[in-house]
Amino acid sequence: MTALDTHAPTRMARTAPEVDARPAGTIADPAADARSVPRVDAVPKVLGLARFTDDLVVPGAWHGCTVRATVPHARLLGIERDPGFDWSRVVVLTAADIPGDNVIHLMADDQPVLAADEIQHFGEPVALVAAPTLALARAARDHIRVHADPLPPVLDMLAADHIFASYAIDRGDVEAGFAQADLVVEGTYRTGHQEHIYLEPQSMIAIPRPDGGVTVHGSLQCPYYVHAALKRALKLDADRCVVVQEETGGAFGGKEEFPSGPAIHAAMLALAVGRPVRLIYDRREDISVSTKRHPSVIRYRTGVTRDGRLVAQDIDITFDAGAYKTLSAVVLSRGTLHSGGPYACPNVRIRSRAVRTNTPPTGAFRGFGAPQAEFAAELQADRVAEKLGISPVELRERWAYRLGDRTPTNQELRESVSALDTLRAAARAADFEAQRRVFAAARSIDGGRTVRGIGLAMGWHGAGFTGGGEKYLASVAAVELTAEGRIRVLVDSTEMGQGMRTVLAQIAAQRLGIPLGEVEVARQDTSVVPNSGPTVASRTTMVVGGLLATAADRLRAAVEERAGGPFPATYSADARGNGGLRFDERFDGYPDIVWDETTYVGDAYPCFSWAATTAEVEVDLDTGEVAVRHVVSADDCGTVVNPLMAAGQVEGGTLQGVGYATIEEMKVEGGRFVNDRLATYLIPTAQDAPRITAVLLENPFSNAPHGAKGLGELPMDLAAPAVVAAIADATGVWIDELPATPERILAALDADREEAST
Repeated sequence: MTALDTHAPTRMARTAPEVDARPAGTIADPAADARSVPRVDAVPKVLGLARFTDDLVVPGAWHGCTVRATVPHARLLGIERDPGFDWSRVVVLTAADIPGDNVIHLMADDQPVLAADEIQHFGEPVALVAAPTLALARAARDHIRVHADPLPPVLDMLAADHIFASYAIDRGDVEAGFAQADLVVEGTYRTGHQEHIYLEPQSMIAIPRPDGGVTVHGSLQCPYYVHAALKRALKLDADRCVVVQEETGGAFGGKEEFPSGPAIHAAMLALAVGRPVRLIYDRREDISVSTKRHPSVIRYRTGVTRDGRLVAQDIDITFDAGAYKTLSAVVLSRGTLHSGGPYACPNVRIRSRAVRTNTPPTGAFRGFGAPQAEFAAELQADRVAEKLGISPVELRERWAYRLGDRTPTNQELRESVSALDTLRAAARAADFEAQRRVFAAARSIDGGRTVRGIGLAMGWHGAGFTGGGEKYLASVAAVELTAEGRIRVLVDSTEMGQGMRTVLAQIAAQRLGIPLGEVEVARQDTSVVPNSGPTVASRTTMVVGGLLATAADRLRAAVEERAGGPFPATYSADARGNGGLRFDERFDGYPDIVWDETTYVGDAYPCFSWAATTAEVEVDLDTGEVAVRHVVSADDCGTVVNPLMAAGQVEGGTLQGVGYATIEEMKVEGGRFVNDRLATYLIPTAQDAPRITAVLLENPFSNAPHGAKGLGELPMDLAAPAVVAAIADATGVWIDELPATPERILAALDADREEAST
């Protein structure tokens, strides 16, 4: 085997505090909070010492490449090798060479490892190539021709007739609700693909083992996802299949399910050539074939009374899943469950579906369906406020969930409900109403070609997996006192830039009463760490951190009983004298959770995180360009473990949302992503970043031992609708499709002028 060279809840009544009152549990200065310890991985990353997958030295490794389809839909007839090319030093594999099942194991067995009979999307893998050098591997790839008989592609989600997943939620009597309404507002909202643009492209290194198995090292988010996929496709048992997460340069969901494919490809090649194989995508290949955020079309009918009461919501959702199902069923589920917004409504009807098109599969992306749904929900709320002639803040004050309210799935909100707290915190920090008046006055006085506006959005995000998902996973986390007297955290939760190593070490250190530096987080290696569940769904701090807190409590009690003294003073000597101890904690569900997966009735999530966001923008009326100047994001994620890193999550998610709102547009022609490089797919740079004010609120969740809820996805949900609302405030026109590009803004202004002149 070749070695790698590596290294207690707040309760709120209907009568809430005034807007300028500071909500209970607000963290005034995250940087000054004693819990804001430096990240344990900060120094090596800042100094450039951290080594990512492509940095690893693997003696004798070959290089792999992927032969891909160049049509969106076709019958695959075969591949042809150029007879003029020297194939003696190259290995070529097709679907016929797959040792096990030709399927990338996930939720549905519909996506092949390599296309065998039919091509379903542009860029689909058809064959694999390995050679001693990257140049030779690429040359061989370019001398292989794919023979295919084109078939008619389906490229429009609204024309698709293949439904991967669908949901129906009903509460009350929607038609009776609309009969009560004095005003019915309708709207259709569209969102497009969004590319993750993680720092490091998809990267895998596979090393064959003497026992006929394989070890895969890579940039990935969920080691046990990859582990399960490798076992299935390679026909290996668990002991002969090992997955190791290396330093991972960002993920945002893009390294959740997608890495299973490249991992299988690299492993197949390594087993075929009998030596390590590196399969490292360049940026263009990564963008052209990796999963994206699901495009959506969402239609709303909202019924309100003259005094602004919300009495009926009728919502219809379509998500474009692309060619294969991947995680679309659960992405659609979360989008569906969040589509009503954080608003109490007695009569709700929601219908949703994820459909198949002949485009590259879409998949997990930060927010997981909620950003699309909450963009539509928040713009719809703003349109209603405009029709009623009331402030966006006032409308949300009337509609916002309170304790005891019930959601469209009939879930009673029993605790940790912070809709009003976050709304008031954001409005206060932004001085929303005053700024709105100032900007309106300036527009009416100077009549300039640059106008300013301010917008608002409010949202919620279910913490953890839906319904009984967490209990089904039965995640395991462990805290170990080694015989040498060291403390180790054993989880497969991955560090991908969000600070997992630091936060989980902090939780263990705090429960054990020892300094942070005395806790080590073990490497994410499936032969070493238990399956703690995927690092997704804003669940790591809440669920895995909660398991670690309980395991650490058990370890502390056991050592103190055995040593007869306090843990911090005795644990090291006790371990050396009496041996190590390890406590594994398995998740067994939250109490009082009742969920019907078939009817979608009951407790969709154990609790919710809450947020409100304001955005100030400048719009150039001549060019349609938008500059986002200031964003305030007020977020409640329960007890905050590390306030400075939490604020960093808010800032990062907010900037990603600003890009989603304004400039991130993936152009698709004939089923192909045409702007598949950083020169043409634009993201916000440091020069584009607005001033971001993060306001952290703490409203603990009682069923987590440390009170934490999810945070990582929450800020992504709201920046886009807040920015688009601010554009509408500045210009007087609504942009119903993301991103709000200059072209769309100018078209809306032209249409508004034309309508005014008729």
